This record gives sequence, structure tokens and C-alpha cells, in this order.
Amino acid sequence: MSVGFRLNASAVLLVLVSLVFPPFCLGIRSIPTIGDGLGLGFDLFSEAPDYRNGRGCPVSADKRALGLKSSCDPSLVHVAMTLDSEYLRGSIAAVHSVLKHASCPENVFFHFISAEFDPASPRVLTQLVRSTFPSLNFKVYIFREDTVINLISSSIREALENPLNYARNYLGDILDRCVDRVIYLDSDLVLADDIQKLWSITLTGSKVIGAPEYCHANFTKYFTDTFWSDPLLSRVFGSRKPCYFNTGVMVMDLLKWREGNYRKRIENWMEIQRKKRIYDLGSLPPFLLVFGGNVESIDHRWNQHGLGGDNVKGSCRSLHPGPVSLLHWSGKGKPWVRLDARKPCPLDYLWEPYDLYKHTNRVKTQHQSSMAYSPSTLVGYSTYL
Repeated sequence: MSVGFRLNASAVLLVLVSLVFPPFCLGIRSIPTIGDGLGLGFDLFSEAPDYRNGRGCPVSADKRALGLKSSCDPSLVHVAMTLDSEYLRGSIAAVHSVLKHASCPENVFFHFISAEFDPASPRVLTQLVRSTFPSLNFKVYIFREDTVINLISSSIREALENPLNYARNYLGDILDRCVDRVIYLDSDLVLADDIQKLWSITLTGSKVIGAPEYCHANFTKYFTDTFWSDPLLSRVFGSRKPCYFNTGVMVMDLLKWREGNYRKRIENWMEIQRKKRIYDLGSLPPFLLVFGGNVESIDHRWNQHGLGGDNVKGSCRSLHPGPVSLLHWSGKGKPWVRLDARKPCPLDYLWEPYDLYKHTNRVKTQHQSSMAYSPSTLVGYSTYL
């Protein structure tokens, strides 16, 4: 009798939680009862402006009737990102940049993947996102770290070993089955253009993902001599001409992903890595092994990456030639860290307008007030920031 009562009470509690926290979604497992642990208050960030759709944006039946959108709404642009306490400030800035430049911001739906054992519980992170973006369409899914922890090998930088870096491998399993296409974005970037343009890119033929490719990069350096000296392993590229691409910005066809069981293909290479050490750089090489040479090439303007410097020492970088739609601080240095330390790189100031963190104690440096860029360096910026 008492067991039955506990079950009923749990059911009632679950209903109450779903009413109080409607954007929270159970991903791979139920919500863990983890305390905040970081003292994250809901006033940590300033509330973002209320960005609204422009003319011509589609309005779904759900929106007209209920004032909200289901993740299955065909009018949506789906964006997946990770959400954790360490990169929270970057994630908030990234979301802000997407909304600021979107022609139909109310039609962008965010899928946040949160670590099971993050110092800030997924529920706290959910509430913080809601307090910062009151009208945002989003869900938070919980990523079970034990899904991938036994497949991760050591990397050249400890941060690259974080299990949440591998969540992109599991989007086909985590997201609602009705979501058959998604844009994956890292948390250390900002958009300076309408995300609808990226969403509208066509993945031709059998292509599963689209990303900017860099075919002049030295592809061999992403794998060890052990890999290249093994004819059975290296022949994976025998019939392909692979190019480097950065996995921090990808358009993904989740229908083809699920049908082709690409999660398992990536895991197979991670298992080989554990035995033979065929690469050194975190979660990127398995993607290169599976998709290199079979990627829908997207204009480079959609991933001006490497702005964080190299993965070991960190350094200031300049932009690649050409127009800019997305700036990505991949690498060791992050703009919010360098800005707070008053040791920013020049391009870090292009991230700052999207920062909603309440940093009242930070004073602008003399370098910021006196900095100047040549017109050739700032191609595409004047109309965005």
C-alpha cells in the first residue's frame, strides 16, 4: 500500500514539474536531483531584447492557438548546442547573436544538451536560459556521460576530453524523432548573419552533413604515424579525397544520420583509437574518418574558426580572407576569459556586443577605445554589429 502511494506521489510531482518548467525535456534519462553548487543566480545575465519575427515569417497553428511552438513544427529552424556551466557565458552570447540577426527569430528552436553531472544542474541551467530569454523556444536534454566516457581517449588538451564534446555524435538519438534536420553550433562562436541562410543550404545526394571545407590544410597531421602506416586503416580514404572541416558548425540531416547508423560508425573509430592511438585531437578525427571527402561544402564565411588560437599555447589570430557570417573562437583562448583578464585579442571585441553577462566591475581597456581596423579586415561587419 505504501509503495503504491509513493508511486502516485511521484507521478503528481512529475506533472507539477512539467507545468512549472515547460521547456525542460528529458533526453537520455530523467532529471537528476543535483544542487546548483555554483551559486548561479537568475540575475547573472541581463535579459535579452525581445526579438520578434519580421514580415513574411510563417506562423504555425500551434503558435496561433497556444502562443508556443512544438519542436515538430515544420516552420522551425532547429539549432543544437551544448549547455554547461563552464561555457555558459559563451552559449548565451551565441544564442543572442542568432536571435539578433535572424529574420524570423521566433521560428528558431534551440535544443540544448546538458551534461548529467554538471556542477550546475540541468534544471538550474534551464531556468537561467528562460530568465535571460523569456520568449525563447527551446528544450534541454540530459546527456548521460557514461554513454561515451569509456570511448574517450586522452587528448592534447584536457578540455577536449569533456564527454559533452561528444554529444554531437548522439543528436540523432537525443532529439525528438520528428526533428530530421538540425544546425549544430559550438558554444564559443557568434553569428553575424541570418541563420535562415545557413538552414536553407541543400545537402545533395547522399551527403549527411554540410560544413565549410579547408582543402589546403595538411590533412595528414590530424592522424598519427600509426594510422598512416597501417594499410588497413589508411585505406578508408582510398576512394575519397578528404578535406579538413571544423565540427563546430554543421548542418546535419538527422534522417540520413539515423538510417545510416552514423553514431555507430563514429564509435567504431573511437574504439580503434583506444587500442592503437591513431589521432591526438579529441572528437574531431572520428568525424573526419567517417565524413572526410563526403561533406556538402559550405561557404567559408559560415565558420571563421581558429580565433581562440592554437590548442596548446593560445595566440591571437586574424580573420581568413573574405566576408564573414560566423566567428568561431575554436582553440584554447576564449573571448570572455581574455576580456575579463584585460588581455583581449583584437577580434574579441567583436564577440563583446553579444555578451549579456553582468560584468559591472570590468573596465574597458585603453586598447579597446583606441583600436582600429582596416576596411579589408572588417569585410561584412559594419552592417552586422
